[in-house]
Amino acid sequence: SYTEFSYQLLQGYDFFHLYKNLNCTLQMGASDQWGNITTGTELIRRLGGPDDKAYALTGQLITKADGTKYGKSETGTVWLDPALTSPYQFYQFFLRAEDADAPRLIRVFTLLSQAEIEALEAEHALNPGLKTLQKALAKDVTIRVHSETAYKIAVATSEVLFGGGDPKTLDEATLVGMCSSIPHLRVPRAEAETQSVAVLLSETTDKKILPSRGEVRKLIQANGLSVNGEKLTSPETPVAELPTLHGKYLVIKKGKSFFLLELTA
Repeated sequence: SYTEFSYQLLQGYDFFHLYKNLNCTLQMGASDQWGNITTGTELIRRLGGPDDKAYALTGQLITKADGTKYGKSETGTVWLDPALTSPYQFYQFFLRAEDADAPRLIRVFTLLSQAEIEALEAEHALNPGLKTLQKALAKDVTIRVHSETAYKIAVATSEVLFGGGDPKTLDEATLVGMCSSIPHLRVPRAEAETQSVAVLLSETTDKKILPSRGEVRKLIQANGLSVNGEKLTSPETPVAELPTLHGKYLVIKKGKSFFLLELTA
């Protein structure tokens, strides 16, 4: 198709543009990108002068057990920049690796020794549900790409969102870090504290949590709504009586969904 034909030309010209405008001299990719990258180095050589040089570096193509690759088209782009892929999302990407893929990924992406990996594999085989291999993989890569602090925030966030962890145990930095993975809503404190829970979680938050006061009542009656880890028992509970986290946050859990509600000055 024309798309397949033009892709190599477009990627080659993209390299030329980066070279001329941003002094980018190296393009890296998996082995399947060799032809696309060298198109760029050749274009730079032909359109530039005798001193214009650029380089290509490719590595092993990482594939899943079924043969499909870990590309942005198949699994979504995973960025190293925390502004584009948060440390929590980065950690979760590796934690969600299939059992069939984890042994290869931990050998490719971590700096663990063969003996350490084999010990982890033996432990994982005893109870695959504990995801021993995936946790070790996600921990190693997250710490090296981001930091140990970022890793701890990712684990704490995962425990609250998926493991029934108590949000009251999170420090403010970790709590705010959750915003990358759940909706973060802001409401003026002066307005919120004059209202009931039913109003706050429907009209005041522009129906982003629940569409009506009636839906709030139904969910509370079904024992499906909690604030900061505590089940709500009445839709008429005054917001002013709700204990906040770090003086201004309410972690709302609706079924399996979470919202971070911040009471602003």
